[in-house]
Amino acid sequence: MESKNIVHPFPPLYRADSRTLILGSFPSVKSRENLFFYGHPQNRFWKVVAAVFDEQIPETIDEKKSLILRNNIALWDSIRSCTITGSSDSSVKDVVPNDISFIIDESKIDRVFCNGALSFKMYMKFIYPITGIEAVKLPSTSPANAAYSLDRLILEWKVIKL
Repeated sequence: MESKNIVHPFPPLYRADSRTLILGSFPSVKSRENLFFYGHPQNRFWKVVAAVFDEQIPETIDEKKSLILRNNIALWDSIRSCTITGSSDSSVKDVVPNDISFIIDESKIDRVFCNGALSFKMYMKFIYPITGIEAVKLPSTSPANAAYSLDRLILEWKVIKL
């Protein structure tokens, strides 16, 4: 599989009443195909967020959007463009960070959570110096994070609930 330089192919999800921003690193191949966050069926993000808010696991993109927005969450990624092989965070290089200032300006975001180590690393290096909003690193919901069971992820992710 060859490395490609890819620009993030879809916009952030947020509303004016969003208070909590969850940042991934960069969309997986499946997410890029679906043009929406956490598109790989093995990614546990949707199961985790649904469990944290005691809701049904969303199936469609519209259901996923609704779950996020009704809980005052915003979704975006730390990386605007990068060279990546497939979906592998470990292959990411040539990073250009995302500008999140417009999300902060157009919402009530006062909490930032990073889904995994790469997202957190990119946020702290490029974005935190601009926003000044501390971020909390959460364990990745990716299937590559086999060290965390679904139950353990849900327990760790409960901090996103206001």
